[in-house]
Amino acid sequence: MLLAEAGLAFAVEPLDVDESIDPATPPVQAAQALARRKAEAALARHAGEHLWIVAADTVVALGDDDDARLLGKPADAEEARSTLLALAGTRHRVATGVAVARASDGELAVASEVTFVTMRRIEPAEVDAYVASGGWRDKAGGYGIQDADSFVTGLEEGGFDNVVGLPVALTLELLRRLGAPV
Repeated sequence: MLLAEAGLAFAVEPLDVDESIDPATPPVQAAQALARRKAEAALARHAGEHLWIVAADTVVALGDDDDARLLGKPADAEEARSTLLALAGTRHRVATGVAVARASDGELAVASEVTFVTMRRIEPAEVDAYVASGGWRDKAGGYGIQDADSFVTGLEEGGFDNVVGLPVALTLELLRRLGAPV
């Protein structure tokens, strides 16, 4: 959706990439490593072709860099519920790593954006309703801001698109850096 709104023509190609990460990894490094892993997998599939690859990954973290607790994608509804309850009433960090690759020669650029999200206290019944909606599936931190925006009271530093999962201005900058016609 975000790439289409930016006017880019693209194809989505899901990859089977290991998304495990050492929980002690700082959030920005974790997001960048995961995005790089995805871009490298796509490069292996499209080496030498005249196209650009965009890969991204988002992590949600509670705490400071030194003791940040990474919150991945919940495995099930119970984990989604406990994750949302942990985030309720907090100011947490959403870091998205973006990796752009030029497939013709394998050139790769990686960067990230961080947004601090303030979430109001959430009543258990609201958490249960959100979990029942399925909006947590395949979402770092167990929520998609697009459908859980009533929980969010503030964004600082980064943008809404970063919390959705792709900081568009950063992505366009990386594409331009690698000579993509954007």
